[in-house]
Amino acid sequence: MKLFPQLSETVHQALELPIAQDRKLLLSVLITYIQEKINQGEQVNLNFICTHNSRRSQFSQIWAQTAADYFGIPSNCYSGGVEVTAFNVRAVESIKRAGFEVVQSDETDNPHFQIFYSENSKPILAFSKTYDDPANEAKKFAAVMTCDHADENCPYIPGTEQRIPLRYEDPKAFDGTEVEADKYDERSLQIASELFYVFSKIQ
Repeated sequence: MKLFPQLSETVHQALELPIAQDRKLLLSVLITYIQEKINQGEQVNLNFICTHNSRRSQFSQIWAQTAADYFGIPSNCYSGGVEVTAFNVRAVESIKRAGFEVVQSDETDNPHFQIFYSENSKPILAFSKTYDDPANEAKKFAAVMTCDHADENCPYIPGTEQRIPLRYEDPKAFDGTEVEADKYDERSLQIASELFYVFSKIQ
């Protein structure tokens, strides 16, 4: 699969980024879930969940789908929250800087975006939605909890086969600061690194 040139460079950086042992232990749970689904010939459905579905869960869906397709692992990657807001513009700009092609479909308060990683890739649909939105087609999935608030305040998520905590620090903390863009890119790259690591382990 031929990624866009800038995105290919970002992926190379992600693959070179070291992952701490405690994070690898968390990631091993996700690896095991995916591998077992593959071994059983069942569909892999991952739903990345954060409260507002605006930053971390969006990064996670986009990078997970890209990594799955990069390694040829058939997977459906979704994202959602418990409240609808919007795919935060700072996160959108970070995805663009990473090398994705982003096409905005409308000018609403919660715009829809099509995210492409190569010339021939199927677009990844990105917009803020609840985890059970019809756009998240899977009826059975692993709920990958990307923020502590959603993880602690959503005791039950219908359709979940397995709940996997994989929390990331919120780049929102740096909104309006001089390091805003750097911190968003840092979080995006961390998520890319960990999810490419996950799919690289699937056989």
